[in-house]
Amino acid sequence: MRNVATICMLSLLLGTAAKAQESIRYTGKTLVNVDYHHGQLRPAMGVHSIQIMRANREHPELGDSMGWTYNHAPMLAYWNKRFYVEYLSDEKSESVPPGQTLLLSSADGHNWEMPVLLFPPYKVPDGTVKEGHPGVAKNLMAVMHQRMGFYVSKSNKLLALGYYGICLDAKDDPNDGNGIGRVVREILHDGKFGPIYFIRYNKKWNKDNTSYPFYTTSKDKAFVAACNELLATPLMMQQWNEEADRDDPLIPIHKEYKAFCYYHLPDGRVVGLWKNALTSMSKDEGRTWGTVARAPGFVNSNAKIWGQRTTDGRYATVYNPSEYRWPLALSVSQDGIDYTNLLLVNGEITPMRYGGNYKSYGPQYVRGIEEGNGTPSDSNLWVTYSMNKEDIWVSMIPVPVMDKAPAHVADVFPDMKPADALKNWNVYSPRWAPVGVSSAANGEQQLVMEDKDPFDYGKAERLFPASSKLIVAFTVKAAQNDHGCLHVELQDGKGTPGLRLVFDADSVFKAKAGARFKNFMKYAPDSVYNVRLTINTANRFYTINVNGKDVLTSLMFAPVDKLERIVFRTGEPRHFPDADTPADQDYDLKQAGEHEPRTAKFYIRSLKTAEL
Repeated sequence: MRNVATICMLSLLLGTAAKAQESIRYTGKTLVNVDYHHGQLRPAMGVHSIQIMRANREHPELGDSMGWTYNHAPMLAYWNKRFYVEYLSDEKSESVPPGQTLLLSSADGHNWEMPVLLFPPYKVPDGTVKEGHPGVAKNLMAVMHQRMGFYVSKSNKLLALGYYGICLDAKDDPNDGNGIGRVVREILHDGKFGPIYFIRYNKKWNKDNTSYPFYTTSKDKAFVAACNELLATPLMMQQWNEEADRDDPLIPIHKEYKAFCYYHLPDGRVVGLWKNALTSMSKDEGRTWGTVARAPGFVNSNAKIWGQRTTDGRYATVYNPSEYRWPLALSVSQDGIDYTNLLLVNGEITPMRYGGNYKSYGPQYVRGIEEGNGTPSDSNLWVTYSMNKEDIWVSMIPVPVMDKAPAHVADVFPDMKPADALKNWNVYSPRWAPVGVSSAANGEQQLVMEDKDPFDYGKAERLFPASSKLIVAFTVKAAQNDHGCLHVELQDGKGTPGLRLVFDADSVFKAKAGARFKNFMKYAPDSVYNVRLTINTANRFYTINVNGKDVLTSLMFAPVDKLERIVFRTGEPRHFPDADTPADQDYDLKQAGEHEPRTAKFYIRSLKTAEL
């Protein structure tokens, strides 16, 4: 009874504290089910998720040119009409040196150049020790682990930043305040880089025992001024908290709050967010803060959460709303305080091809474009994140955010403008299984899905109004029938498929019927198939008509109330990992860096839906 009374008293005190200080909160009713990678969430409509770097140890020229397989903590900026993504990289494992930071760039967010080295590996002087740790550095390289990547100055200089930390063993923390220091360099308008300088040292380190000069020695007065401007901005400095000295006077809050981000409210207050959905508010641009506490209603574990104001005047938070690092989801607020919904951004988990220390499954460590670091020309919300701490991704989320299709689909790709053809489609596009609009062999513009990835697949899905009686018609062509596959699913709002059709690698067009498949016809390469589905979810019957002929009437393999989307996918559904999968993977997958010898291609010319 004493424990119950204590819990009640704590609840009362927490409730009183919440009323005393306004806090952001999640008041929606949607929660995730982590037994599904997508959490059974409805997708935000029109999200394009694009893999921009695919790690490859065996063939480095197909990955990062170096073959390093731990890639994580990406940061995003938009400057000089280009996207920039900075991410840290270790050879195999988190916090196991050597470490470095690389940079990716793109003019449109969809097509990305090869990564280039931004901050190279750094030698830790032999004999270096940490108080309380028995290790002594000998032939040791630093590990990079920064929480801030970019700063655009008032003079429009783009500064890139990194942090050299020290890990004396695999369990040592690079962000314990005992590292070497933070480095900075300018990204120039022509894409080249300025010299590397230290901008802030940790204790024991200075210009005499480090390998790069201090920034004030630069002859570029505008660069020095930009660095000084950065150092004088408390909201920027708060991001340095974990790596900096624990008593650094530039850091407003010294407590162990991690991965800070922020946005402004119309009244000038600043909302701060940290890992574990910790939040607070500042009335003086981050110089002082109110009580830091968990945001009521938010579910978020030890992974980053991102918040920002969107170009339509609303607000969004993007994060993993579970105790796992999946799915990646989005919540929207009208006023920056009250978040009312929860929508899917990326609900995929590709197999972890390379095991390693502290490599977690899922799309994680999300960051958007910080205030002042640019607004993309399309005015949409862009975020970057790692997948399995291995590959680097971006997602474009249309603004305003929508979760329902306003009308049924009538997409005929040859008749659509290329820039708008996939505007309402949700796309999941790995580098080896790209999804996009391009010309087919006959010169017509079509939705093209290619796949040579043994571990991942491409996916294109289209939302339509929820319907229990439905006609779905699409025109499809396969370039082959002896390798690859195309799954076509009709799903409900939670992502539950009611029926699945498969153009399979055995040349058979088939339908899932419970645990088995019904093989209803053969298909041939480069032949056009006009498929028409008539579906009734009430009695679960559907009929398939191909090129004007009924070829199958069958029962849906799973009961659903209404259907809300169609999914085209170049691979089998996957369910690993799940909530009971061990957290750490210490093994590599076989032939992890190899692709399939032949590329499968599928062409979708049109899609139309209508309610019966």
